[in-house]
Amino acid sequence: MIEEPRPENPNKEENKNSELDYLALGDSYTIGESVEESKRFPVQLVDRLKAEGFEMQPAKIVARTGWTTDELAAAIENEELKESYNLVTLLIGVNNQYRGRSADDYRGEFRKNLQTAIQYAGNKAQNVIVISIPDYGVTPFGKSRNPEQIAKEIDEYNAINFQESQQANVRYVEITAISREALNDETLVASDGLHPSGEMYRRWVEKVLPEAKEILESQN
Repeated sequence: MIEEPRPENPNKEENKNSELDYLALGDSYTIGESVEESKRFPVQLVDRLKAEGFEMQPAKIVARTGWTTDELAAAIENEELKESYNLVTLLIGVNNQYRGRSADDYRGEFRKNLQTAIQYAGNKAQNVIVISIPDYGVTPFGKSRNPEQIAKEIDEYNAINFQESQQANVRYVEITAISREALNDETLVASDGLHPSGEMYRRWVEKVLPEAKEILESQN
């Protein structure tokens, strides 16, 4: 009698195609200020994941232009959210820098934001992706506002969110280098002269996608 080989994981395809959900936390860079809804990076990410065979619910976005770390925290408390999500992203801090808030304050408040993100990932740190803060100093808006100082402070903030991410054992995706390409490529800037274009968000998604796929595949 010849025994038929068993599938490596008989439920893999079924699980991959079960409906998955994604929570995106942030500010203008997450809500996609000055671009069409379809060009927002969380929406593009969901589209790419669908193309990879994952059945995704629309992204739940908790973000608004101008929000700082503490304002995001307050908004999350007032938002009706599920108990947990399969995937959570966090990108926050540029408005802390823009308003001249201290790096120490950012560290403490970002740490709280990150713990909240982990909580909404079912207390699974490995299902959270932190995204670095882009450098708006290279944009037409930023060029007239001491771009060297902006770059220095953005780097300082990113050093903090990277350290906190490592300590919390979450995933980290660096997109700041891509944002700085806008210095010589106006197609990466939205029509407002400040925020990323849909093309820049597409570039970000290229870097986030492999991490997101690993997270969702690990839950099969």
